[in-house]
Amino acid sequence: MSARLLKKVLKEQEELQQHHSQPSTTDDEDGQDPGPSPPAASSINPFDLLIDDEDDSQINPQQDDEQEAAEEVSVNMHKEFVRNGTKSASSTSNKKLKKKKKKKERENSSSTTNKILDKPLDVILESLSLDVNPFALSRQQDPEKAKDVVEEERNRGKQCLTSLLEVDPKYLNAGNELRRIFGSKVVKSFEKNNQASSSRQIRGGRRVNHLSRKTYLVSPSDHWPRWDGSLSMEFLETKNGYHYFRYVHPPSYVEAQKAFEAAKSIHDLNGIASILLHHPYHLDSLITMAEYFKFAGDHEMSSDAVAKSLYALECAWHPMFTALQGNCQLKISHETNKPMFTSLFTHVKNLDRRGCHRSALEVCKLLLSLDSDDPMGALFFIDYLSLRAEEYSWLERFAESYKNDTSLWLFPNFSFSLSVCRYYLEREEDSKNDNLDATRANSTDLLKQALMLHPLVLKRLVEKVPLKEQFWVHILKNSFFSSDQTGIPSLDHLINLYVERNYLIWRIPDLQKLLKETAQLVIEVLETDRNDAKDWACVRKEAFSCEKNEYAHLLVSDFSDSVSSAPPEALQDFVVDPRMRDVQNIIQHANPPNQRHPTREIANRSALAVLFESMLPWVNYGDERDIGVDEGNQFDEHDH
Repeated sequence: MSARLLKKVLKEQEELQQHHSQPSTTDDEDGQDPGPSPPAASSINPFDLLIDDEDDSQINPQQDDEQEAAEEVSVNMHKEFVRNGTKSASSTSNKKLKKKKKKKERENSSSTTNKILDKPLDVILESLSLDVNPFALSRQQDPEKAKDVVEEERNRGKQCLTSLLEVDPKYLNAGNELRRIFGSKVVKSFEKNNQASSSRQIRGGRRVNHLSRKTYLVSPSDHWPRWDGSLSMEFLETKNGYHYFRYVHPPSYVEAQKAFEAAKSIHDLNGIASILLHHPYHLDSLITMAEYFKFAGDHEMSSDAVAKSLYALECAWHPMFTALQGNCQLKISHETNKPMFTSLFTHVKNLDRRGCHRSALEVCKLLLSLDSDDPMGALFFIDYLSLRAEEYSWLERFAESYKNDTSLWLFPNFSFSLSVCRYYLEREEDSKNDNLDATRANSTDLLKQALMLHPLVLKRLVEKVPLKEQFWVHILKNSFFSSDQTGIPSLDHLINLYVERNYLIWRIPDLQKLLKETAQLVIEVLETDRNDAKDWACVRKEAFSCEKNEYAHLLVSDFSDSVSSAPPEALQDFVVDPRMRDVQNIIQHANPPNQRHPTREIANRSALAVLFESMLPWVNYGDERDIGVDEGNQFDEHDH
């Protein structure tokens, strides 16, 4: 505010004060009503009090001192006018106070600006940069928090892995993938037939339709029982950015589990079926029935039982259990968490068998993300599913980002799968006329490296695919490819897993040609320098140094496409460990030789009595086959 305008305002305020102090006698003498006096503030133009920044910038320091003194006077006058009830003066003084605050704010902002300008330019840019080094800031601000910042930096790698293992819900539905492959009409007709057959399988009551809960992993069928809430999940802790959970069994489920263990101890399959009548979502009973139906040849009923167990497991998820985001852990060390891993692994194989490789890949991501220890060996399945689903770029990013004790390319499955992956990416880049990345090794170099590291794989592939051309015989005669074992138990087992799972990929003629040319190139290199073979042997021993088989818990039959089957009468006592896959072992387990029913003698007995007695299912009269070798492999068809 200028000094001239301030004097004018003060003069008007003095006149207003004199007007209130002197009584008006003129109106009394005339005997007339003076009427309402005009307000004092009407003579002041409120827009005159608004001053631009240009006016403030033109005030010199002397005028600033005068203005501050005048404003103090106006504040005192404001207090007196408040006591006298003058509203106009109070509004005017309020405006002065606001202008004073604005002036102080401008002075403060100018002072902070001068302070910022006094700092070095590098410090300013570092403070404004988006790529601030958290370690340097933590040391400057609080050295005690430096360790927390270091842990956050380490967790960034885990977050990258979490994004790689994040599951896309739209690919979990196998029906959508089947529609993309075969068309919606074919899938609809199949679903109608499936619903008709499932409705005929319902026994002992009418079919009741009810609204099922929507789940991600499986689509519940209409004939499934309503979810009974027999499972729950509890939150344990949060550690290193992961949330840890475990399943909890209520008392009713514990009673059903005891009944299952009792039925399993006496090999009573009917007892397990009766448990499912009262507890339709008992997990161990569903998994056992799924194994039974699989060996009996009824894969549809087996898949249905596995889907029921997954439906129950997902309905029990904790609200914080965001499994699809890859940041939750279910350790298999908790006994109640084991059915989750068994059901997911079986579901992956069922989807792969149906040709839904993209859906199987998403479920395999979930299986791998739930336990960093990978108890089911999903790490040795995921490369095959990626190649079948044509997710080549994802497989390369996964191999580069996955955190493990050893690099993934040292494992037989990844060393060969990455070369196949690079081969298909090169074909895509050639078709698009894109420039190839010179920093990446080509498919021939990767396959050459894989053959040098794991030469035994070539011989196993030739036998398994099979490759019957004459030149393969010539290649295998080379001493580098002729060995039958590596001498390292863990590596031999992993090679068996890879060949059993991935041999189908090498049936493609283009890949066979690539394999042949690369194998010949390896032989030529070894003829010039034999030291390369010794170097790669040292790499193998360094990478797989354990003398024991660290992967013995992963059965080769779990990674096989072939499914053993047996007639239903041979599986009447099928209640065994679900991890058992050998039918002969199952039959021997169900009917051990030392527990066979004793044979009955028929000599010197009535023929009529023997006839009626032979109709009983538990009666055994013996047979010539009971005598001789291999008696343990025989089983009694009437044995219950």
